[in-house]
Amino acid sequence: MKKSIVCLVVQFFVFSNSVFSQNELETLSLKESFNYGKSVAVFGGSVSVIPASDSAKILWEEYLGMTITNYGVPGAGFSSLQGKSLQLQVDEAGVFDIYILWASTNDYTNDRKIGEYTDYTEFDGYDESKLTTQAGGINYCIKKIYEINPNATIYFFTSSKAFVDRGAYDPFHEQGMVQYVEIQKMICELHGIPFLDQFTLGGYNIFNKDLYYSDPIHMNALGYKKLGKLQVSFLAFP
Repeated sequence: MKKSIVCLVVQFFVFSNSVFSQNELETLSLKESFNYGKSVAVFGGSVSVIPASDSAKILWEEYLGMTITNYGVPGAGFSSLQGKSLQLQVDEAGVFDIYILWASTNDYTNDRKIGEYTDYTEFDGYDESKLTTQAGGINYCIKKIYEINPNATIYFFTSSKAFVDRGAYDPFHEQGMVQYVEIQKMICELHGIPFLDQFTLGGYNIFNKDLYYSDPIHMNALGYKKLGKLQVSFLAFP
């Protein structure tokens, strides 16, 4: 069994490298993915909607044939206190094959309460007073999407690292953004929603941030292209 797992891991990395190798990038087909050609709605803050982010979404279109509608608004977060929150974005959505909740840094940088993973769920009777927390906002979005489209497929992109302060990138810093990310993942596990841990897997750090970031929060086109490769691998075979 252990040998089989090792073989699968090796095959995965060989596949991942071949997907985005310089020689094979233009010839490899991902049409076997069950997500190929699907319609996608994206909800998020500025990290999901700024022009540089097109470097990532172009890869979704090119390799997965996706059609993308972006509801993202700069400054948005999951808390209802956060401007035009993702809650309001989801309220405006129509029917799509796939819904992507792309977490920003805004709940963290604006010091919105994280809340508990059970906020605004059946466990508290959908207590609307908890929609001000990040957790309550995430649970609202998930519930609302299923009301709009009971056959919806939902994916979650966690917050990526930022460099506004130590807590925004150090996973062991007390009261850091990783706590927001951990709640994001717990809620996904509660509802059986696949998530991409961009905070851990993005590959950004203090040594390469000047290469991949245009400011302490937002990636540049090269940074989004790097992230887009990770996202395509996830979306192709979540």
